[in-house]
Amino acid sequence: MSPRAKRLPAPRYSAFWHRFFPIQYALIQLADPLVRLFWRRVGMGNVVELRVPGRRTGKPRSVLLGLLRDGERLFLGHPNGHVDWTRNLQAAGEGELVFRPSTARPIRARELPDGDLRDRAILATTQHVFPGNLIYRLAWRHIRAAGAFFEIEIVESP
Repeated sequence: MSPRAKRLPAPRYSAFWHRFFPIQYALIQLADPLVRLFWRRVGMGNVVELRVPGRRTGKPRSVLLGLLRDGERLFLGHPNGHVDWTRNLQAAGEGELVFRPSTARPIRARELPDGDLRDRAILATTQHVFPGNLIYRLAWRHIRAAGAFFEIEIVESP
């Protein structure tokens, strides 16, 4: 394990965080139209749009997420385990990231097993827009125990 990853606390599932995150993301979902408008006009830190086909319908699904960076590596993740967008990405293994200004790039995704690389993705959650960075830091034990994270590779055009 890298020295940087050793700073993370031991994984421990938390009933509090397990209930908190769905409430937090429900509130974010309510604000989504305003957040998207703001993001399209001026951007928001590390926020990107993920477009991925639905695992049952194949129809494009879109969600705004914080793109995490560790050196040249890129990560996306959810602190509370699998949700619709992570299941869709897991099933498809690919999608598109839309950066602001609107630039869509094809991607491939690989779910990260427990280990150093996943811990590096979790440490990178400090890059999230406030107050997300603080909330994630407070929940690191739970996130290590329950979170779902993917390494993202931008596919270069031939």
